Amino acid sequence: MQHTLWVHEWHKMDISKAEKLESQNEFPQPQQQGRGTSFLRTCFNGLNALSGVGILSIPYALAQGGWLRLLLLILVAVLCWYTGLLRRCMDFNPLIKTYPDIGEHAFGYKGRAIVSLFIYPELYLVAVEFLMLEGDNLNKLFPNMGFKVAGVKIGGRQAFVLLTSHVVLPTT
Repeated sequence: MQHTLWVHEWHKMDISKAEKLESQNEFPQPQQQGRGTSFLRTCFNGLNALSGVGILSIPYALAQGGWLRLLLLILVAVLCWYTGLLRRCMDFNPLIKTYPDIGEHAFGYKGRAIVSLFIYPELYLVAVEFLMLEGDNLNKLFPNMGFKVAGVKIGGRQAFVLLTSHVVLPTT
């Protein structure tokens, strides 16, 4: 009886030594505060993440595209700068509210038509691209999702494009 008690005490002492050694290998945990982060700090961190990804991906994109892509990148930067200058045109005349208005002010009705010819399809295609991107991403997250409408099975990416469009449509 005394022998089993000694083994039991020895086992208990061995476990406490192991726990003490194990606790020395852990990193110290900071005290958790229940309030979280502020809205401003969250926005700042999100902006840093987006900027960081963009900045880190530029060398890879230029390595893949070569010197021509660098020239195109500079061209896009110049076009963005020029677009910022168009803001002055909008401030000059309070009746100018949109890019087609700027085209009409600069070149008459033909300028408005040409600017509209480029602006409105771009807005439409950006919306379509968003729906396709969401359909692809959600299909990768939920690969076996689908439903039936009037006996027609809609599955995969098409189902998510329809669902996303129905979610976004009331907000426009």
